Amino acid sequence: MKNLLLAALVLSGFSGCTALQSHRGVKSEPPTGDLAAAYRTLASKKFVDLTHRFSPDTPVWAGFGQARMSPATNPETGIPYTLAKDGFRATFYQMVGQYGTHVDPPAHFSSTGATMDQIPLKQMILPLVVLDATPYLKADPNHAFSVDNLLAWERTHGRVPPGSFVALRTDLSKDWNTPEKFKRSPFPAWDFQTIKFLYTQRGVTATGHESLDTDTSEKLLSETWLLKHGHYQIEAMANLDEPPPTGALIVVTWPKVKAGLGFPARAFAILP
Repeated sequence: MKNLLLAALVLSGFSGCTALQSHRGVKSEPPTGDLAAAYRTLASKKFVDLTHRFSPDTPVWAGFGQARMSPATNPETGIPYTLAKDGFRATFYQMVGQYGTHVDPPAHFSSTGATMDQIPLKQMILPLVVLDATPYLKADPNHAFSVDNLLAWERTHGRVPPGSFVALRTDLSKDWNTPEKFKRSPFPAWDFQTIKFLYTQRGVTATGHESLDTDTSEKLLSETWLLKHGHYQIEAMANLDEPPPTGALIVVTWPKVKAGLGFPARAFAILP
C-alpha cells in the first residue's frame, strides 16, 4: 500500500513536471529510487474510472436544471469559432457545479466550511474502501446501509481504516442513462447513523455514493452533517462494482475554482 500511495503521488506530478522541464530547455531525468519503484508499481496496475460522462441529458436535481453546451463565440461578433475558419473550436458550458459525478465541499452547506480550492491535496489521494449494499437490495430495493450492515462487513473484511475514502456500492449508477429511473425516490443510499459512525468512530476522510443525494431523508441529514463537520463527498459515482472491498486507492480531482462550492469531478481507482 505504501508503494501504491507513492505511485499515485507520482501520477499527479511526475508527467507534468518532466514536460515543463523539457519545455524550459532543462534536461528531463527519469525518477530514481523510491519514485522509480513507485512509478513501476503504478504502471503495472489496473485503473478503473469511477466517473460518469455528463451531457445536457445527464440526471440532475430538478431545482438546478439541465446543462447547456454550445459553441464558444467571438464576444465581438457573436460568431462561433470553427476549425475551418479559426483553426480551433471551443465549448461554452452553462451548468450548476453539482452536475454529473461531482464534489460537494463543506462550503456547499456551511458558511464557514472549506471551498473546493481549500481542500488539501493529500485528501485527494486516499485508500479506497467499497461497502457493498447490493446483497440487501433484493429484499429492500431502497435499502439504507446501516451500522449493523457496516459491522457485518467489517467481520469479513476488517475494520475500516482511518483516513480512508469510503464508497457505497448500490449499482444505482447502472440506471444513469435512464434519468427518470436513476432519479427515482426513494433509492438505495446511506443511513444517517452510518455516516456519523464512519466519521466519528472510524475516522474516515471522505465518503461517496452512486446517488445524487447521500440519504433519502427530507432534510438531507447525512449530507448536512458531514459537510458541516468539515468533510467532502463525491456524488454520482460509477463502476463501484469493479474495485475490491479494500486494497485499492482512489484519486479524485476537480478544477481549482476560487471559493468554489462544487464542480464535476474526475475520480478513478488504482487496483491492488
